Amino acid sequence: MAENKTIIIKKINKVAGGAHGGSWKVAYADFVTAMMAFFLLMWLINTTPQEKKEQLAGYFKEFSLFDKGGKRPLFMEEAGQPIPMKIERGADTKPLPPVEASDVERAQEEMVSGLRKAIEEKLSDLKDQVLVDNFEGGVRVQIIHKDGRPIFEKGSFSFTPEGQRALALVADRLKELPNKFAVEGHTDSLGYSDSRYTNWELSTARASSARLLLEHFGVPTERLVRVAGYASTQPLIKGNPDDPRNRRISILIYRDEKTTGAAPAGPPPPPAVVIPETQILGGQAAPAKP
Repeated sequence: MAENKTIIIKKINKVAGGAHGGSWKVAYADFVTAMMAFFLLMWLINTTPQEKKEQLAGYFKEFSLFDKGGKRPLFMEEAGQPIPMKIERGADTKPLPPVEASDVERAQEEMVSGLRKAIEEKLSDLKDQVLVDNFEGGVRVQIIHKDGRPIFEKGSFSFTPEGQRALALVADRLKELPNKFAVEGHTDSLGYSDSRYTNWELSTARASSARLLLEHFGVPTERLVRVAGYASTQPLIKGNPDDPRNRRISILIYRDEKTTGAAPAGPPPPPAVVIPETQILGGQAAPAKP
């Protein structure tokens, strides 16, 4: 009997209570994670400089491959600076390469070197009287008077053969360029015995005479923006205003339309005196200096 005992196995099914399950923990963890991310975002926004905020706002405001303003599409670097996005161009696209400042400077240097080379080759005897340099608005060519090799007749606005040769060389280069240009006349500080005729009239007459010669040598006058005389107010030899090298013609070749009003650095010159062209063409010379 003892060996035939009945073994009874009881199975108990445990039913979890509604409020005692573990699913709420998952939802709570998601909520805490979201709140942490939110407050972290608020902290980052608060510590971000205003400039970067504006860059980010502009970037997300109108995101497109091509900006409405025609600028290149941009992506933001981590530092907040825009960098160009590389775009594969199709066969139908015709990109217009932008004109950079380096290209303008290179063209200006080529103009200067070309003028200097032409002076060395064709005006070797006058190379120290034809100066080429840069100024803020472009390139400046100056033809300088010198004792023993004058470019003007004495006390006159008429050019000597040497002065005409120098102007002809400048004209050959100038007529090949599309640039605007101006012509300026300058004198030394020596005055005249005749008070009715001053360095103002002489410098303006010489500038107008140079303009007529440039036109004669084939330079289109449509590109001329100014003819002016400044007397002795802008000496080349600042320490000696009586130096004959201060008598000169300056031809300013401007880079573009925006710089046609620019002049070499220095104090603003007084207004130029205007001489009627009929007087220039009539060949009336100024009275000789004492």
